[in-house]
Amino acid sequence: MLKKICIGAALCWTVNILYLCLIRISELPEIKISYIDKYIHAFFYFVFSVLWFYALRFYLKKTNSTKLFVIVFLMAFVLGVAIELFQTFLTSSRSGDVVDVVANTSGSLLAILFIKLLGENRFLIKFKNK
Repeated sequence: MLKKICIGAALCWTVNILYLCLIRISELPEIKISYIDKYIHAFFYFVFSVLWFYALRFYLKKTNSTKLFVIVFLMAFVLGVAIELFQTFLTSSRSGDVVDVVANTSGSLLAILFIKLLGENRFLIKFKNK
């Protein structure tokens, strides 16, 4: 059950990132905080990386944590670059931004650091006990 919840959450979050990054910006509420979009990008990819790390932990049980971190980071990086390319070439209302890729990468790296500091299995152990 937990395996399905983790993969479902990771997939849903990924679809939400795609949707929110490809819709017209005019459809989103305006927030007047400097560089808020960069913080949002970092947050999106922080959550993305945490969710995918724990989801993949179920499917790649014999893979060590370092390899999982690399896989998750590469997934986040590729998704971030792909979305920026989609914004540039497939939408008329959005444009790609290299700084967004930096924000995405920062969010993913922060997630990896967070998981490392928290302890990779701590969340799952607590969740299983409840």
